[in-house]
Amino acid sequence: MQHNYQDLIVLFEHVFFKQYNTCLIKGGDEPLYSPAGDECPYHQIIFARGFYASAFHEISHWCRAGEARRLLEDFGYWYIPDGRNEQQQKKFEQVEVIPQAIEWAFNVAAQKKFHVSSDNLNGFQADSSGFKKKVFQQVKKFIEQGFPTRANLFIEALAKFYNTPLPLTVEHFIEIEED
Repeated sequence: MQHNYQDLIVLFEHVFFKQYNTCLIKGGDEPLYSPAGDECPYHQIIFARGFYASAFHEISHWCRAGEARRLLEDFGYWYIPDGRNEQQQKKFEQVEVIPQAIEWAFNVAAQKKFHVSSDNLNGFQADSSGFKKKVFQQVKKFIEQGFPTRANLFIEALAKFYNTPLPLTVEHFIEIEED
């Protein structure tokens, strides 16, 4: 199955632009969320270099961010780049569980393999299997209680585009991981 970032841009705009005045934009080396302002009349989710995974990851953060956070650059979140120490990495992973669970669901809906990301190649190497288990526990919670509204809308759009049966179940995530 072919996965083109251009399809994500079109799908995202179709689902969200009118209601949220937000566009998905292919960017350079670093992703960024930029709220509307004097420079640009619409909010921008800028993902890294046309990477499909980066688009999903940045959209997942946007789906999690509340209305007030969507008015702040990068949603007002702290970010310490690659090279984090153990304490910084634990904090990073704690705030990444929910966005990565949403991102995993996007991948399942698009029939694409997902990899959790500790995003710290040059720093403390945490237990990636433990982090993945936490993300999977959050996925199960979302399946039981429902995904956030915007995440669910995008999951539905992706599933329709990629002919993925809904609703997503725990089995969808297990099957993808065994590939």
